[in-house]
Amino acid sequence: MSAFALAAPLAADDHEAASSETATGPDKHFTANDIFGLSVAADPQISPDGSAIAYVRRTNDIMTDRAVSSIWLIDVSSGEEMPLVTGEGTHVSPRWSPDGDRLAYVSTESGGGPELHVRWMDSGESANITALAEGPGGIQWSPDGTRIAYTARVPGKGLTLGSPPAKPEGAQWGKPLQVIDRLVYRRDGGSYVKPGTAQLFVVSATGGAPRQLTFGEYSNGGSVEWSPDGSTLYFSANRKEDWELEIYGSEIYALDLESGDISALTTRDGPDGAPQVSPDGSKIAYLGRDDAGNAFDQTNLYVMNADGSGSRQLVPGFDRGFDGIEWTDAGLFVSYEDDGEHRVARVGLNASAPSPLDARLGSTYYALPYTGGEWSVSDNGALAFTTQSAVAPPDVGVETRRGVRTLTSLNTTSLSGKEMGETRELQVTMEDGTVIPAWIMLPPGYEAGDRVPAILEMHGGPYAAYGPEFSADYQLYGAAGYAVIFSNPGGSTGYGEEFADRIEDNYPISNFPELMKVVDAAVAQGFADPENLFVTGGSGGGILTAYLVGKTDRFKAAAAHKPVINWVSQGLMSDLPTLIPRYWMGGLPWEKPMEYWERGPLSNMANVKTPTLVLVGAEDYRTPRSEAEQFYGALKLVGVDTALVVTPDSSHNNLSQSPSQQAARTNSVIAWFDKYRTDKEARD
Repeated sequence: MSAFALAAPLAADDHEAASSETATGPDKHFTANDIFGLSVAADPQISPDGSAIAYVRRTNDIMTDRAVSSIWLIDVSSGEEMPLVTGEGTHVSPRWSPDGDRLAYVSTESGGGPELHVRWMDSGESANITALAEGPGGIQWSPDGTRIAYTARVPGKGLTLGSPPAKPEGAQWGKPLQVIDRLVYRRDGGSYVKPGTAQLFVVSATGGAPRQLTFGEYSNGGSVEWSPDGSTLYFSANRKEDWELEIYGSEIYALDLESGDISALTTRDGPDGAPQVSPDGSKIAYLGRDDAGNAFDQTNLYVMNADGSGSRQLVPGFDRGFDGIEWTDAGLFVSYEDDGEHRVARVGLNASAPSPLDARLGSTYYALPYTGGEWSVSDNGALAFTTQSAVAPPDVGVETRRGVRTLTSLNTTSLSGKEMGETRELQVTMEDGTVIPAWIMLPPGYEAGDRVPAILEMHGGPYAAYGPEFSADYQLYGAAGYAVIFSNPGGSTGYGEEFADRIEDNYPISNFPELMKVVDAAVAQGFADPENLFVTGGSGGGILTAYLVGKTDRFKAAAAHKPVINWVSQGLMSDLPTLIPRYWMGGLPWEKPMEYWERGPLSNMANVKTPTLVLVGAEDYRTPRSEAEQFYGALKLVGVDTALVVTPDSSHNNLSQSPSQQAARTNSVIAWFDKYRTDKEARD
């Protein structure tokens, strides 16, 4: 094979090429440099009266190579917007006071750690309420607006074993020993776990020393909710003695602010959380489910009396899992995935089904087309949400009695004149009659009847879903002349419990025929060139990539992002040691050794012939770097062409990478596929 270089953006030659665009005209396709022009609307928080929306705008900055977060304000009636909190630092988590005259937020504007601030909207003045070692979570105003509750990590003292010798003055010694005694000792995106626990606090809205409300060796880091009279805080946490071993052990608790007494309101075997109190304080709605020991069970909606009695499931016949909840004067609202979309609905306490609103929500994860969305509801029922689009990251939308409107256009200027890939639906039905939702994004300039090189790109999770959303990765693939085939095979969420259970006890084995059927459909419907098929995916999609190349030779080349290759090491080394062995594999490795082996890509290594690129983040603790390195080593040993791409300072989440790293990672995949593409002469 001839030597080649994995492409990277913003090298010296790229700057020269960018400069020459002034003479030749701008590139009409989406390029690696265009990632720096993207802005994403996130966390839209509508004021209690529905008149204004504060939201976080994340913009990729080419000079610092990072996403810069600021807070902006939109007038809902006119659509006018203005910057609210900008400048040096990161500014996030806007939360309105009950009367809408103040806005709490978290900022690092002082150059130190995250601090809780309050802004008086009339005067525009802001005050630092409390300084914290780490960012606070679960920010909630008291009903009278005098206090703010939040969660924050309280440092602890870890286990020590013995002591080092006395250090002479001025001596230069190595770093001290690191002693670990926790089951989960590192978390993806957070590095190695520091000693300490998340605890609940309350602080005056005008500043002062906060009051710590919870204590103990377990974390109390769930969502927080006030009773209408301000006497009680409701929160979710796992406060059980064996909390380290019970990943689904969270309950809902009530904390009496006067006495500090804490009482459990739920006691089931299974997770309960996200409490929302009714406006009159008599009831609590929440999300939860029974722990049946399955890899996946949909989350249900419940309501109980404020003292924990009378719990019952709402809309029990609705076959979708809920993931968000909010209760205002306008009613009880929930969000859920549904057929490749994210929806918000109103739920009556005696309704047989939710009543969906018209809004279609869009995910803020712009790298890949995952479904999702962020939203909030005012006291009069106006909905603020992140919008859905296949050709741009999300904007801020609003749904009122006047209908649905998009209030921002963050990427219109930067993407104007760009010819983007077009997404179309594919028709895929299995032999048993099951429909596999699928799409294909055609490259810019596609003409009817053309057969083009096509990439099968598979989502992670595996309990997640794709939809017709914007993807920077896909647009880069399209600009390079590739169509992108994507789908929601068995295990994907938003299609009901039975569909998700198609991979129970056999993942990734049962996805193989479904994915091949999706590729067949792209070929049969006249889009994909059967002689130029490629495959890639990350996390769960990385597992599938590694598995597929051991089952078929139909792909010219493959790229496995952050794959699981060995279920034994994955189960014992990832940050999910209580989830994977017990729920996904049905037992510990030494109890079911053949199960672990047969469901792992290593079992098929003798069959692999497909040239396969392997990619991983250097600080990925969800599917650890060692998984990718095992696959790379195995590919080398069986003589398959391969290379290993490691992204420095990157965790499992693609957006933990800097914009330049995101572009370089995708360009490396394009370079790998181009190496094996057989239509190069026709393309040139």
